[in-house]
Amino acid sequence: MRHRSVADLMTPTAVSVVPGTTFKEIARLLDEFDITAVCVVDEANRPLGVVSEADLVRRRAAGARLDTAGALMSSPAIVARPEWSVVRAARVMDRAGVKRLPVVDDERQLVGVLSRSDLVQLFLRRDRAIQEEIVEDVVAHTLGLSPSALSVEVVDGRVTLSGTVRRRSLVPVILRLCNSVDGVVGVIDRLTCEDDDLPKEERS
Repeated sequence: MRHRSVADLMTPTAVSVVPGTTFKEIARLLDEFDITAVCVVDEANRPLGVVSEADLVRRRAAGARLDTAGALMSSPAIVARPEWSVVRAARVMDRAGVKRLPVVDDERQLVGVLSRSDLVQLFLRRDRAIQEEIVEDVVAHTLGLSPSALSVEVVDGRVTLSGTVRRRSLVPVILRLCNSVDGVVGVIDRLTCEDDDLPKEERS
């Protein structure tokens, strides 16, 4: 079972500017490419920071005379790597309070950008794709059960599990694994068990 990577979801053609790019040129690029931010890079194409629509509006509303990307940008740039899982990238975004991450290679050169809207694509996965991943990767590969051992139904990203497992202690493990599959928005537990091996204090 593999979470989608940043490389799977990022936009590979990031629009970038240099520190000397003017306020008006940044505004033009945002409008031309229908984007909400640009990455500011140095002469080696390494991210220095980000200028967003909010930066432009906030600085002008405050009356500040900041007319170049270098003065307007939020820095330092918080970046991601292509091989990161999108879960890791989402946590970095949340922790840093940012809406996008420039993506850099081993030389720290800009190779793309990952935005919150890109992450939303995870929840647009087809139900059939989610079902197949749970049956093949969770049930068969990870748990070592027959693919037909459990019934897996997926509707709008919500998974319903039914069937019988050998031990009750397996149930929370199965639920956790299913919840970790990209695109799953919730899991309904209708599983039964042959042997209630949980201590009394852990039984619901």
